Amino acid sequence: MSVIKPEIDNLLDKTENNPFLLCSLASKRACDINNMVRGQHLRVTAIQDFDDITTVVSGKDPISVAMTEIEDGTLSFVKEDFDEDIKGANTIAL
Repeated sequence: MSVIKPEIDNLLDKTENNPFLLCSLASKRACDINNMVRGQHLRVTAIQDFDDITTVVSGKDPISVAMTEIEDGTLSFVKEDFDEDIKGANTIAL
């Protein structure tokens, strides 16, 4: 399986061509989305028997949502906060 939409090259351009950074951002956001959906589901089921709200939202793949957010600039990172040790993780060690 590969990332087709959005294109991987566009995603890497947004993350300094660092695949580790891309994966970290996307996985963190996907976890946040899952937690949001789970929390919404619990709130809805606390007041009614059937959850007809989160079933629509939870049908979307959180990783795809995160990758789309990275591509369109909705999700980004602060370069100054990016750890210098991790920043060089994309270089080849000799």
